[in-house]
Amino acid sequence: MGASTSTAGFNEIRSDRTWARLGDGTVVRTGATARECVAGEDEDDHGDDARRPRRRHYDDDVAFARDPATAAYYDRRAAEYDDWYEGTGLFASRSRPGWQQEVAEVVALVAGLAPARTLDVACGTAYLTRHLRGYVVALDQSPAMVAIAQRRLPDGLAVAGDGLAPPFADDAFDRVLTGHFYGHLPPDERGRFLAGARRVAAELVVIDTALRPGVPAEGYEERRLNDGSTHRIFKRYLEAPELAAELGGEVLYTGRWFVAARAVRPGPG
Repeated sequence: MGASTSTAGFNEIRSDRTWARLGDGTVVRTGATARECVAGEDEDDHGDDARRPRRRHYDDDVAFARDPATAAYYDRRAAEYDDWYEGTGLFASRSRPGWQQEVAEVVALVAGLAPARTLDVACGTAYLTRHLRGYVVALDQSPAMVAIAQRRLPDGLAVAGDGLAPPFADDAFDRVLTGHFYGHLPPDERGRFLAGARRVAAELVVIDTALRPGVPAEGYEERRLNDGSTHRIFKRYLEAPELAAELGGEVLYTGRWFVAARAVRPGPG
């Protein structure tokens, strides 16, 4: 792919503010509770110490996939979800150098996967899903997202369901794909997702958001929608080798904005 391999840093903790705005416009809560990650300004990398992801231990009440407020946020966001990819709406004024090039490269990565029976978990609007080859089932807990996804998948199927417990038989698919879902999951939900994905398919492909300078490795973010409403969402940013190690697989893509990795479940014997 066109992006070069790199790792990203994380600024020193700052406790002198309540909210900090990152270079891409994301607002991150700082100095609030022991389980919330905090960050300084969006600065350049500062050497090896800054390159190491800084992770915190989170309380049991941290949730994403099983959080009703988060579910309501994504259902409400469905009509404007693609603005994030396309740099429109609230994202039009954000400075994201190289963003559109990397979006195109990620789309090419998805389109280049071998044809297969694929389950896309947390498909959203099927922005990436529609580029898969082979028979596709798109799963999302948001009815509004599923409605949009189905319109984009005339030869596939979009269904509402639980991404942590896919409602399908063992080995019903060749591949599970997920984009920008895994990086939102706290440890307990990650474990449940990986178990479910490995149950229904031998191959797992994860696309997510890259850790970069000035961005906290993980924590709660404030998200704003076009109607002015704000929502508190858990988010992790990942380095490609870190993601591959968590999956027990290999790096597929590493860029400034996106990372991807693939793992294949060992066969019997």
